[in-house]
Amino acid sequence: MRGSAQDSAHDPNRPAPGPTRRTALRTAGAAASAAFLLPLASQAPAALADEARPGGDALQRAFAAAAREYGVPLSVLLGVSYLQSRWDGHGGAPSVTGGYGPMHLTDVTTALARTPHHSHGTEDARGDAARPREVPGTEVPQARQLPARLRTLERAADLTGLSAEALRGDEAANVRGGAALLAAEQKRLGLPLSEDPADWYAAVAAYAGSDNATAAAVFADDVFAVIRDGASRTTASGETVSLPAAPEVSPDTRQLRALGLPSVERDPNIEAPKGVSCEWFPAPYEQFGDNDYGNHDLGNRPESQSIDYIVIHDTEGTWDVCLKLIKDPTYVSWQYTLRSADGHIAQHLALKDVGWHAGNWYVNAKSIGVEHEAFLTSPDAWYTEAMYRSSARLVRYLARKYGIPLDRQHILGHDNVPGTTTPNIKGMHTDPGPYWDWAHYFTLLGAPFHATAGPGGGMVTVRPDYETHQPVYTGCETAVEGAAQRPSGVVAGDGRACAPHGSGAVRLHTEPSADAPLVKDIGLRPDGSDSTTGVNDTGARASTGQRFAVAERRGDWTAIWYLGQKAWFENPRRRPTAVDTKGLVVTPKEGAAEVPVYGRAYPEKEAYPAGVPVQAVSPLPYKLLAGQRYALGLKTQGEYLWATTFDPAGHKVVRGQDTYYQIQFGHRVAFVRAADVRIERSDK
Repeated sequence: MRGSAQDSAHDPNRPAPGPTRRTALRTAGAAASAAFLLPLASQAPAALADEARPGGDALQRAFAAAAREYGVPLSVLLGVSYLQSRWDGHGGAPSVTGGYGPMHLTDVTTALARTPHHSHGTEDARGDAARPREVPGTEVPQARQLPARLRTLERAADLTGLSAEALRGDEAANVRGGAALLAAEQKRLGLPLSEDPADWYAAVAAYAGSDNATAAAVFADDVFAVIRDGASRTTASGETVSLPAAPEVSPDTRQLRALGLPSVERDPNIEAPKGVSCEWFPAPYEQFGDNDYGNHDLGNRPESQSIDYIVIHDTEGTWDVCLKLIKDPTYVSWQYTLRSADGHIAQHLALKDVGWHAGNWYVNAKSIGVEHEAFLTSPDAWYTEAMYRSSARLVRYLARKYGIPLDRQHILGHDNVPGTTTPNIKGMHTDPGPYWDWAHYFTLLGAPFHATAGPGGGMVTVRPDYETHQPVYTGCETAVEGAAQRPSGVVAGDGRACAPHGSGAVRLHTEPSADAPLVKDIGLRPDGSDSTTGVNDTGARASTGQRFAVAERRGDWTAIWYLGQKAWFENPRRRPTAVDTKGLVVTPKEGAAEVPVYGRAYPEKEAYPAGVPVQAVSPLPYKLLAGQRYALGLKTQGEYLWATTFDPAGHKVVRGQDTYYQIQFGHRVAFVRAADVRIERSDK
């Protein structure tokens, strides 16, 4: 499995030494480095290790050649590349922020998206019919407005004499470009092209284009942690790359001052671990229009309502655009935004308050939204390692703070959040999509997915090998967020095949054959037409980390219960795409032919006090049929947050007597009433 101890840069038990954060920010020197670095969680056990599979060494040789040509220590070049791409060229595809190749050379003028994601589709991010729906217009920055960190490929072309096309598509050329940038920065700082990696701290800190000393130091510290710990992996293209451990390397962190970046004292409103760079960039709470307000609701969580979920999003807008949007009181809101290049975080809401981000009011009221900078229209773009690591540190901190289990029943993608009612299903967003590497992310969280039972366990956890599992998706060229959720089997975008790309999702068929039709999703397509291979079509897709009850096994194929039907995916023993596990499942109570399924866990009508309109307990168009079983996620009481007034004194949490179980019903989670089902062991 991807993400072994070799594929890690940190010892989870190593304390973060050094002075206080205030001192670290003030000096931005040697002690600051140690204070900024919060080790990541432990990596996967040896049985799941990302051992370097046999492959070519052309990329390793390209790194060595570029290091010699530009006088950059090989370990520095490899370390910087690892924090950007984990040495992957991604077949020339851009990252979510327009970076290309192993060195993540940015060329946003080539790859700039056309529309930020919250303006796509018909989803109301608030997800509550009690308030009017607001979908304001958004703007996309022009190339001349983009910061230098989004235009590094242009500078690399000037330094190397290589064409932009070569720097984007040729891995060896791309590595040369990155080496040239590092060497040029070292010279600009008046520092020698030393063979000692410890002399390159400032140049490394500058590489990601951070705009403050804290973010630059966190990025550099992570790079040097990789250098000290070493790493080895085989890329998606089969290239084996290794960086031998050099535990003796101790960089001169005092060099950071030479960058002239501002050092900002940590705002007391920030709720984030000390090992990340985080700023307070608050969203407004203002009245506007005809007794309307936005862009969030004041709350008193977790005293008023428990925080049960963390929802992972991508923004499909640049960092600067997102910061502008979050200041719009008529727009939507979320708790955190992460920057792609260096993993820097902005917090926008106090965690006690309720953001408008998930398209489901029940989930909004009980969740924290984490947006990741990503603005390309092409959903097959990739995410930087710096952002994965920073996000994992943040989510691990939040999970510990609020007692949220680190599993896919509580750490949801936006694409796993259910529509609240039948009409809302087709408009729900599909980010972060099939190319988000959940296996690597949960390894960084310290909760890797692994087998907990044998074939008799009765359940499976989806877990294909991300790098080698490359199902064909269509519609990447012109797909836009939410556009795939259409009736009549319309494929997102133009239907052309996406570039080959690792994926954490498996495709589900009606029979144990790759030629069989994909299973149907009557919520997305009420006419009963088949699901498609569209990159944004979630109708026949199960994602890494999701757990399902096994319905049948036949040769290399496994069937699971999914959206009220038996769904087959290829799961050969020699190359498994899921691991066996066991746990609790729900099934209809004895004598019930079917039970309804819901997109929210709202109270019964008798629970509503005077003055609070009763919210319909509306079933979705799916049915959980007798004999079927679904993995149990969590147990919750029926609950509804009535919040329609600017003054939070008028808000009320309505709690009922009905108990609900959250289940993994399809690609998205769903809820069933406890009174309708019984719980049993999956291995029963």
